[in-house]
Amino acid sequence: MSAEPGAVIAAATAWLGTPYRHRAALKGVGCDCLGLLRGVWRDVTGEEAGPIPPYRADWRDLSSVDELEALAARYLSEVAETEPGDVLLFRIGPAKVPRHCGILIAPNRFIHAQEKLGVIAADLAPGWARRVARIMRFN
Repeated sequence: MSAEPGAVIAAATAWLGTPYRHRAALKGVGCDCLGLLRGVWRDVTGEEAGPIPPYRADWRDLSSVDELEALAARYLSEVAETEPGDVLLFRIGPAKVPRHCGILIAPNRFIHAQEKLGVIAADLAPGWARRVARIMRFN
């Protein structure tokens, strides 16, 4: 199923203000970064993403380091250039693989779920931009 970028952006924007809750994916109630992505997927496609493996909130925990990338590859396609509506996978901390994700809503803005702040729109400042590991697009 192909998702229009405008639909992805509108769905992601509707999640703004949702509180941060580890492993949750309920708009207005709570989500983490993966829950945001799962919820936007559900809003855009009308389908639930498959089961997700257990993972810890601590990005320093490297026991489930490959799960985010594996889940993204199952539902999204990798692309070389960013466009609004794309999913960004970020490296965080010592991990060389992605541990965080967000949705690009403008050339230099993205939406993501951040602990203590919830779902917010942020600038894709140099600190974030250099951590982008993969660019993915809704199929």
